[in-house]
Amino acid sequence: MTDFTMQKGDDGVAVITWDVPGKSMNVLSMDGAGELSNLIDDALADAAVKGIVITSGKADFAAGMDLNVLAQMKEGGAQTVFDGVMSLHHLLRKIELAGMDRKTQKGAKPIAAALPGTALGIGLELPLATHRIFAANNLKAKIGLPEIMVGIFPGAGGTTRLIRKLGAMAAAPLLLEGKLNDPAKAKASGVIDEVVDDPVAAAREWVLKATDADLVKPWEQKSYKMPGGSPYTPGGFMTFLGASAMVMGRTMGVYPAAKGLMSAVYEGSLVDFDTALKIEARWFTHVLMNPSSTNMIRSLFINKEALEKGANRPEAPDQRVRKLGVLGAGMMGAGIAYVSANAGIEVVLIDSTQEAADRGKSYSTGILDKGISRRKVTEEKKAEVLGRITATTDYAALDGCDLIVEAVFEDPSVKADVTAKAEAVIPEDAIFATNTSTLPISDLAKASKRPDQFIGIHFFSPVDKMALVEIIRGQQTGDRAVAKALDFVRQIRKTPIVVNDARFFYANRCIIPYINEGIRMVGEGVNPTLIENAAKLMGMPLGPLQLVDETSIDLGVKIAKATKAAMGEAYTDQDVDAVIFKLADEDRMGRKAKAGFYDYDEAGKRQDLWSGLGTNWPRAEDQPELTEVQHRLMFVQALEAVRALEQGVLTDIREGDVGAILGWGFAPWTGGPFGWLDMLGAGGAVEIAEKLAAEHGDRFAPPALLRDMADRGESFYGRFGAERQAA
Repeated sequence: MTDFTMQKGDDGVAVITWDVPGKSMNVLSMDGAGELSNLIDDALADAAVKGIVITSGKADFAAGMDLNVLAQMKEGGAQTVFDGVMSLHHLLRKIELAGMDRKTQKGAKPIAAALPGTALGIGLELPLATHRIFAANNLKAKIGLPEIMVGIFPGAGGTTRLIRKLGAMAAAPLLLEGKLNDPAKAKASGVIDEVVDDPVAAAREWVLKATDADLVKPWEQKSYKMPGGSPYTPGGFMTFLGASAMVMGRTMGVYPAAKGLMSAVYEGSLVDFDTALKIEARWFTHVLMNPSSTNMIRSLFINKEALEKGANRPEAPDQRVRKLGVLGAGMMGAGIAYVSANAGIEVVLIDSTQEAADRGKSYSTGILDKGISRRKVTEEKKAEVLGRITATTDYAALDGCDLIVEAVFEDPSVKADVTAKAEAVIPEDAIFATNTSTLPISDLAKASKRPDQFIGIHFFSPVDKMALVEIIRGQQTGDRAVAKALDFVRQIRKTPIVVNDARFFYANRCIIPYINEGIRMVGEGVNPTLIENAAKLMGMPLGPLQLVDETSIDLGVKIAKATKAAMGEAYTDQDVDAVIFKLADEDRMGRKAKAGFYDYDEAGKRQDLWSGLGTNWPRAEDQPELTEVQHRLMFVQALEAVRALEQGVLTDIREGDVGAILGWGFAPWTGGPFGWLDMLGAGGAVEIAEKLAAEHGDRFAPPALLRDMADRGESFYGRFGAERQAA
């Protein structure tokens, strides 16, 4: 079986089809690249072949380079990576020149790309090397270069070609943000050339009519000037200056891929095309060899994909959901109803009044209407999704549901009441899930007649936008319930992690200490601006004070009171309570109240930090170093993740890292808390934690597991990752 095959037609057009066996989408391996190179050589040498069309045997043209291959290349060292990348450059340059005489710029054979569907990464870099790109009129297709999202950048010529084709300004959203477009928008932006009903037929027709002039790329012409200007032209200078400022503003300088991309673009713009490709390969190698790149690829691609495919799913028959019951039509329940109906699941949405149930269904209407206004949803699709949602007060409507998700108030008595009402009518084999962020699943399961069929499914808000779902196994939860929850999460196209029951589960037990540490520092007199910027400079999407404003201060007060009641004398966050209780007393409840740690305008837009912070908690004369503040904010999360693993709440570090990034935005450039600790080294982490503990308290004391790893010279992925990968 081969990845590429070629069929030579009687009309003189050779069609090369990319179809990787056994995969749902095409990826390019080094062996596959060799196959393609041989076929190109054959077609160029055959006098009967007038031109070539490269297309796909799948609905999606390609997903990109197999990142597992990149990981293997990295094991061989920088030279192996560079040589591998340069071999791809030679292949794509062969396609681009297609036998052309470089002096006369004649004699080339036309090569066109025909894209039936999605083209990402190398799936677009390869077509960019052809002479004309034809894409099917497929609204579901996405075209772009999303490599930056997993810690690398387009390194097979995509960066150099797109910059020369569009200019730095127009290419920036595609390269620096990984923006994906449908075919029509990709054509409008100049990325592809034609959108047609039959791309292979159109490409074939063009190949037979192409002239020598059609086969000379703009950058091969002596008169070529980069759109928008090169770095040392008046227009280009401002573009590159602005782009550099934009990258630093968005990445805070912690993402190596963004820096490497900008360097490749800037340096490559000053030299000829072939030298620019070599520069691109060198910077790509530099980025790939960086631990950040390794960690991001591992967490955001390899591990994320493994979890979505059911890496930790118990053995059980197919548990896909046919009919879902959602109890509670508030923001959370309404969001769950929408994502489920949008995935093709029949939904019964129940609340205590018909008005509340209807209001919950209208949440879906609002999302779909917004999609229509952006031309991403049709009226037919809207009617289809809404038609799957039945909003009612009648529990009898739950008859036939195979999964129930309860999303009512965080009150055990309320949850117990709706559990009993639902179990009175649902089938005996139905699984009951509670959506809770703080209440122990094992305690809530006491209200169920079937605790082995009772499980926690913790959604993050807003449900339609957040990618992570935390599945919590209670003390009596059975394997079928876990399999059901995992299959459901896969149906709604989100990423699951499975954790064992404990206070705050995994995500909240790590993010609450982050918030608390920021609040604690305010009480100590640390400049709030320093606190917020220290977090952002480490790659956290929100500082701890902004985050608590977004989630609401009254919720923080409620959690603090409940935690203190449960822990008694073991409770240690009194200094945090002194700050948030004071804010609550002054009705500064966060963004929803337009007053919290920050001030807000009448429209609710965040302004500056509240000046009253300095009045209530005067600034200390001696402010801590930036690094100390960063270590406090990062270690308080990472050490809690280690404790979760040590105590058996987490059973897989892959889930710990993926869950941290997707759940609360733990500095994605690190690959997650375990990836970050591996970067530091267990010994280095213990040393920093001990210093923090001596100065700030036992919450920073290194867990026994981390100390043991330091003593043995081990890493988390060395100790816990290898056996999982093998399994």
